[in-house]
Amino acid sequence: MAARDRAAFAEFVTARSTALHRAAYLMVGDVGLAQDLVQEALTKTYVAWPRLREVGNAEAYTRKVITNTAITWFRRKGWHGERATADLPETIHAGHAEHVADRTSLMQALQQLPPRQRAAIVLRFYDDLTEAQTAAAMDCAVGTVKSQVSAGLSKLRTLLGDAVDATEWDDLMPAGGAA
Repeated sequence: MAARDRAAFAEFVTARSTALHRAAYLMVGDVGLAQDLVQEALTKTYVAWPRLREVGNAEAYTRKVITNTAITWFRRKGWHGERATADLPETIHAGHAEHVADRTSLMQALQQLPPRQRAAIVLRFYDDLTEAQTAAAMDCAVGTVKSQVSAGLSKLRTLLGDAVDATEWDDLMPAGGAA
């Protein structure tokens, strides 16, 4: 890879790695796994970098790799999604415990969705991608995205009920996907 390409890739990683990590975290529900997922996706993007026609497509390519890799991980026979927890978070201020409990229940509900529904919801509402962009990232038809999002939101509503208030839902899905 030419030095110019390496510099462009490094600039891309610096600019977008935080957003990519957030999306990966929402898909796998674990910080360590999300870091592994992003690292694997960036490695694959680096290898493909000379073949990308436009550097502007690098983020879409990387999101597609993250999505496909996460779905593959969940399909593995030995995957159980278990995560060890050493300590409970400390309460910082009044009302913080409620906020943490709401966030935790929302994340647990998101993790109960099947991988493709979770990926569709994360890409659509958290990353604010259009249906077409989400379909491209998931390598499926727009109609599939619509059905996966619909089923996922329905299941989230069932799982959460009134357990999470609207402000917490909006924190996770800033595009206004809740209803």
